[in-house]
Amino acid sequence: MKVPFLDLPAQAVTLGSALRDALDDVLRSQRFILGPVVEQFEQAMARYCGVPHAIGVGSGTDALVLALQALGVGPGGIVVTTPLSFFATASAIARLGARPLFVDIDPETFNLDPTKVEEALERHRDHIVGIVPVHLFGRLAPMDELLATADRFGVWVVEDAAQAVGARTPMAMAGAFGRAGCLSFYPTKNLGGIGDGGMILTADRALATALRRERNQGIAAPHEHVALGTCSRLDALNAAALHVKLAHLEAWNARRREIAGQYATGLREAGLAGAPRAPLMLPASAGEAHVYHQYVVRAADRDALGKSLADQGVATQVYYPTPLPRQPALATFALTPMPLPETERAAREVLALPVYPELSDEQIRHVIDACRRFYRGA
Repeated sequence: MKVPFLDLPAQAVTLGSALRDALDDVLRSQRFILGPVVEQFEQAMARYCGVPHAIGVGSGTDALVLALQALGVGPGGIVVTTPLSFFATASAIARLGARPLFVDIDPETFNLDPTKVEEALERHRDHIVGIVPVHLFGRLAPMDELLATADRFGVWVVEDAAQAVGARTPMAMAGAFGRAGCLSFYPTKNLGGIGDGGMILTADRALATALRRERNQGIAAPHEHVALGTCSRLDALNAAALHVKLAHLEAWNARRREIAGQYATGLREAGLAGAPRAPLMLPASAGEAHVYHQYVVRAADRDALGKSLADQGVATQVYYPTPLPRQPALATFALTPMPLPETERAAREVLALPVYPELSDEQIRHVIDACRRFYRGA
């Protein structure tokens, strides 16, 4: 049996004609850049995420750069962040001339360890301007602790929520905790578009005004450019597609949680997890605070397991094999004042199994059986 890592064509089937109809409406209007379709989607996302302002931009990377720039990040500044994430989390900081200060992760959640963040702020309090936590793999970072630490040291928090749209606690939704939250609509995300796209969420009215100006060539009024700005605008075709998909997001995220539960039950019943010497360590359940953008396990003999699964038709991925401080492009910017043993261990052990709403129960059982066959053979 073939189990792809992601099956976007299957998602298109579930959407039926609604997606095509929405795109046809934009084609008839011939209004492709910003305009009412983008505004309507921004308003819908603001309501969904529980914030007053949502600003659509060209990509998740642009969302990070624009948000950090609007908060004054620049040369001489230091921003605390995680070493286990996609490249853009740190490159956005370095692109503005600041330096990412990497602190270690919590071994259970893979998110920033708040005690390590506090230690870093104690050591470098004169130069640190903010914290960029990542809700990695769809699980909310420990926002209560991080916000309390940020408040105590007088720094801001910008969330990289690119992998966690829809994750929530009773307090807030992903992207709505900090001064700003950044989303990505890359096609593989839980809410994925039909091209690159991103969004900045904020409750700060002045910040939202500045971001709307900066994304659009610094325009304050027609033919009046009050800042250099940039060109990073969510296009109407993408916004139309995303608006259609937004109506399905809650059900899709619920199915992801259901799949995670089936994996957990099946892998434990197979004797592969849940015991002291078991070869797999599974992600801990977190209720609605986890939307399982990825289902990531720690695996003994990770690389051999991945190869065996591929031989049995199961596609997997490793997120992330190289911690950010060891990426060549970041080497001259990275600050690592403390060792990162949990990050390095995670990079050796993590393996992402297929998880997407269209994954069938039969495919889930095949993944579990394929893992069992590998470890029994080993």
